[in-house]
Amino acid sequence: MVNLLDPAGVIARMFEAKKFDDMFAYCKKILAKDPDDMLALQNTALSLLHLEKYNEAIAYCDQVLKIKPHDTYALKNKIYALENLKKYDQAIFYSNQILANNEHDIWALNSIGLSLNELDRHGEAIEFYDKVLVLDPADATALMNKAISLHHLNRIYESIEYYDKAQASNANSKEAAIAKSKAFQELGLEDESFLAAQGVLLKDMPKIKQDAKKNKCTVFHQFCENEFAEYESKYY
Repeated sequence: MVNLLDPAGVIARMFEAKKFDDMFAYCKKILAKDPDDMLALQNTALSLLHLEKYNEAIAYCDQVLKIKPHDTYALKNKIYALENLKKYDQAIFYSNQILANNEHDIWALNSIGLSLNELDRHGEAIEFYDKVLVLDPADATALMNKAISLHHLNRIYESIEYYDKAQASNANSKEAAIAKSKAFQELGLEDESFLAAQGVLLKDMPKIKQDAKKNKCTVFHQFCENEFAEYESKYY
């Protein structure tokens, strides 16, 4: 039988219902009885993060870290709060603490990259995204943010390649397709910009362009023809 009064279960239900004020109040009651209760400390910090009370959240993360100095969950919550406070140098410092215990922590590597981006240190950021991509070549966060870094460095063709990889790794990502389209537009490649905006991957662009040339029509017209043909094949 499930114990509905079990604190972990109560907190989980409040979290799923997004009742963060109630979650905070419930955890505070636990802490009034036991100030070192780890479940309550961690979830007080989590509730404060969702309430966007970042300085207060950090204070509770620090209480956890006094008890357990290398607690990864508390470190990640603290880093998230620091990022929202735009304290990127500190976010990098605590991300490095995670990496000191696990140099392959993808979340921490991406976090350092993101903070370096915010500090306009894009060349350094790429080094951390590359470390992620060695561990997971399809990591959408690293692919997308490496593309953004390359774009900032005016390495437009390379950025397009990584926007495309980010899009391929996450088919639902419209952000990568839009960014890729803008990059093509900066290069004056209007046909490619149009196709990218429609979500077409680089590998599929040459065929559409070749067919347009063969059929003596615009790339726009050819794309529309292809879309109509695909629709007919599905429904007729």
